[in-house]
Amino acid sequence: MIRTGWAYLNAILATLFFGGIAIGASVLRVRGRIYFWATQQWSRAILWASHVPVFTHGMEHVDWRAPQVLVANHTSAFDILALSSVLPGPFAFVAKKELERIPFFGVAWKAAEHISIDRSDRQAAMQSLRRAGEKIRREHSTVIIFPEGTRSRTGELQPFKKGAFMLAIEARVSVVPVLIRGSDAIMPANSRRLRPRPVDLYFSAPLEPGDFAGADEFMEAVQARMRQLIASTAEP
Repeated sequence: MIRTGWAYLNAILATLFFGGIAIGASVLRVRGRIYFWATQQWSRAILWASHVPVFTHGMEHVDWRAPQVLVANHTSAFDILALSSVLPGPFAFVAKKELERIPFFGVAWKAAEHISIDRSDRQAAMQSLRRAGEKIRREHSTVIIFPEGTRSRTGELQPFKKGAFMLAIEARVSVVPVLIRGSDAIMPANSRRLRPRPVDLYFSAPLEPGDFAGADEFMEAVQARMRQLIASTAEP
């Protein structure tokens, strides 16, 4: 319990400090990499306090100078922290609008130009995806989406939603599948107790939208690639 309390305290302090930087920069209309830096340092501070190391595999498959959509499985809040801590260039998450309701964090989230999506309103959700596409084209950045739409409670891969693939087709950028392993054991669903574990991130080679007939075929190909990663990284 002491370890969990220490991690929560550091998470609050890191959010206040780095979130404050993001909010201040937004108010002053500062542009550039400061939001990327603030998000990355916030993530690293919480991971450090939580004793959660992150290991990457296959990052050499990806050209991090190119704009792209990164899609990953989602089983824990630590998925955001793990990805944020290792990506080498500017990125933005597309995630559920409920994050905006978290005191102070939600303001910092918006200030850092991450994108919220209202899953209950299809039209609003499409507008959010269009903003993500504009960000990719404008900044040549990476946009991160969890295509399952919500956290998996079982750890198993859930069916994908098409939004990420429609975005990639419209923006004419590749999709990078990423498998996250280990995060589900750190803080299981319906638990507030921290159980430090390493997190492994497996990056696949990108898939190009032009190689597929449409969003459905593209989505199915990425799902298949994710299942291959799951099979190839399973413990014997």
